[in-house]
Amino acid sequence: MLKKLVVLGAVAMTISASGCAADYKNNPFGLVYDGAITANEPNAVNIHQVTYKLNGLDIAANVYTPKGYDKTNKYPTIVIAHPNGSVKEQTAGLYAQRLAELGYITIAADASYQGASGGEPRGRDFPANRVEDIFGMADYITQYPGVDTERLGLFGICGGGGYSFKAAQTDKRFKAVATLSMFDSGRVRRNGFQDSQLDSIQERLAQAAKARAQEAAGGEIQYAGSTKFTKEEAAKLPYALYREAVGYYNGNYAHPNADGRYPVSNLLEFATFDATAHAELINQPLLIIAGSEADTLYMAKDAYEKATGTKDKELYLVKGATHIQTYYVPEYVDEIVNKLQSFFGNHL
Repeated sequence: MLKKLVVLGAVAMTISASGCAADYKNNPFGLVYDGAITANEPNAVNIHQVTYKLNGLDIAANVYTPKGYDKTNKYPTIVIAHPNGSVKEQTAGLYAQRLAELGYITIAADASYQGASGGEPRGRDFPANRVEDIFGMADYITQYPGVDTERLGLFGICGGGGYSFKAAQTDKRFKAVATLSMFDSGRVRRNGFQDSQLDSIQERLAQAAKARAQEAAGGEIQYAGSTKFTKEEAAKLPYALYREAVGYYNGNYAHPNADGRYPVSNLLEFATFDATAHAELINQPLLIIAGSEADTLYMAKDAYEKATGTKDKELYLVKGATHIQTYYVPEYVDEIVNKLQSFFGNHL
């Protein structure tokens, strides 16, 4: 089982993450992050659970409005894309709430086929879908009362960072773009993590094609990327990203809608996706944030170098942080929020 998961490039694998978190069962909005909203109150940041249609599917989203929100006013707004295998109630929600505390309207939605959003088969993870999800969030939130469409920002985390990097290449509604712990899902699923499986792509493509043929014939859907590991199994995973993700997604920050699975057949779409292809089309201000100790840092550096079309770009390193630690560790989150406040404040 472990071998199959690594070979397929599973990344959203989730024995205990340190830090405080809210139990989704005790939170009326299902939020799991530290300091999560438990009730909507006057003159405070509020959360609004909404649904909207995107390509015939029901998309579940949370909109956060700032303290003193008045729909007759105009507010800068940020679209937030969640990590692979994650849901809006986890780290995307944490940053959505923290940015709303700074005066922004924010939206975090579950990707199509994932979380509380519609679509079958469950867990379907096509790159084109994830980019379209970002466009769809922009479609919805730009019609929301109080949103200033000329001050719309985009913030993507992990896989959501890679998809945001891709979305910003063409969607100029986004006036400023930031990523955190950026993860290029196509590159990893194609080449293996840290380009470690370049020699097995043909074998894996054959496996994916066989899985798709089985689906087409009405057979069982084969899945990869399960988040269910014992401590002993997780300790044997080859990279810190995977080991720490087990703690985050199966530990204090677990959510029943975030199991990390995706169909094996999805590799047919991922194999030709590259988040950094056409990176020169990004002309908006760009902030790429990564942990200095993240084993995904190579992808952030690559994206930064390829983004030659913008005159305003920065690669910001959070000293001492690993990839997963940027999701929840209080001192790192505070530093990241402060950096986002400066970036979006200057550009929105």
